[in-house]
Amino acid sequence: MNLTTDISELRALIALGELPTVGNRRAKDLVHHFGSAEQAMTASESDWKAVPNMHADHVTAILAAKPAALSRADKEVEFMEKHRVQAFYYEEDDYPQRLSECFDCPLLLFGKGNLKPNDGKFVSIVGTRMPTDRGKQLCRDLVNDLAQKVPDVTIVSGLAYGIDVTAHKAAIEAGLPTLIIPGHGLDRIYPAVHRGVAVAALNNGGILTEFISGTEPIGPNFVARNRIIAGLADAVVVVESRDKGGSLITADIAFTYSRDLFAFPGRPGDKNAAGCNRLIKYDQAHLIDSADDLIAAMRWQPKNAQDGSYQTTLDLLYADLAPEEQVLMDILHQNEDGVHVNSLVFESKMPYAATSSLLFQMEMRGLVNSLPGGVYKALK
Repeated sequence: MNLTTDISELRALIALGELPTVGNRRAKDLVHHFGSAEQAMTASESDWKAVPNMHADHVTAILAAKPAALSRADKEVEFMEKHRVQAFYYEEDDYPQRLSECFDCPLLLFGKGNLKPNDGKFVSIVGTRMPTDRGKQLCRDLVNDLAQKVPDVTIVSGLAYGIDVTAHKAAIEAGLPTLIIPGHGLDRIYPAVHRGVAVAALNNGGILTEFISGTEPIGPNFVARNRIIAGLADAVVVVESRDKGGSLITADIAFTYSRDLFAFPGRPGDKNAAGCNRLIKYDQAHLIDSADDLIAAMRWQPKNAQDGSYQTTLDLLYADLAPEEQVLMDILHQNEDGVHVNSLVFESKMPYAATSSLLFQMEMRGLVNSLPGGVYKALK
C-alpha cells in the first residue's frame, strides 16, 4: 500500500482514528481484522459485531459516528493535499523504523519538510522549560560537538520553551537535520513564538505528528507525543530536569523502550538537576558530561573533521587535550607502568592541586586510569 496514491485507504485510516472507542491500538487490530481500513469503514453492523471483544453499544456508537468521521477525513485529505503533508503508515517502509518497533507506535504519522526518518543516527534531547544558562550551554555544546564528530545525526525534540528549542536552534545553526514533534496538528505552531525555528527546520528535517489538523495543544497530547520523541531515537539525552516534568516522562518511556538514556549530572540540591540526578542514581540513565561520552557509549565512529576519515573515540579525546593535559599525557606515555602523582607534579612543574584536578578530569573522560598508591596510567 502506498498512501501517496491510495487516497481512499488514507481517508479510511484517518476516519478510523476519529471513531469513538477506537484508540490507536484498536485501530491497528481493526485494520488487520477487516483486511484494510477501507473495508472496516464500509463493513456492515453484523461484521462489526463479529469483531472480537467488541461490545454491542460500541458498535452502535461507531456506526452512528461513521458519516461524521468520513466527512472529517475528507477535510483532512484536502488539507494534506493543499499543504503537501506526507502520511506515514506504521507498516510501510518509509515509516520511522525505530518507532515501528514500539508496541504503541502511532497508526499514522503526518509530516512536513525534508523528512528522512530512517537515515543516519537519531538523538532526542529533552529537558526543563526553564533551564539555567549552564543547561542551555551544555545543550548547545552537545549538538555542536555531535555535528563535528558524527555529522549523520538528526536531533529530535518537541519545540517547547527551554531545552527543546535550544536543541533545535543549535542543530539548525550546526547544519544538522532536526525533527520537531508537536502535541498538535500541522495547521499551527505552538508556541507561536517558535514559528521561525519550525520554518527553518523544514529545510533540513521537519515536523512529524500523529495529530490531524485542528487538534488543540492540550496537556494529554504532549504526554502522548513524548513516546514519539523517545521511540524515534537511538539515544535520549536529558539535559536539565526538575524532579517532575515532561522530560522525565520521555525518559521513563525511553527506558521502557530499551533506548539508551543519558543525563547530565548537577549539584545536589539544584532543583534543575534533581530529575537528571535521580535518573543516574537509580541506573536508568548513563552519566555524561560531553558528546564524547555519548559517542563512546553508543560505540559510534567519530569523524575527523579535517580529512573526513574516522578515528577511535580515544584518538579524538587525545586531539582535544588542553595544553596542560597534553604535558601530563606526554609524561604518562613515556612510562607505560604508570607514574606517581608526585612525580607528575615534579616533571610537569605544575602545582599539586592543579595536577590532581587535571588528572581527575582526564580520568572522568576515560583517558587515564587511577591505580592504587596514587599512580596514574594512560589508556592506549
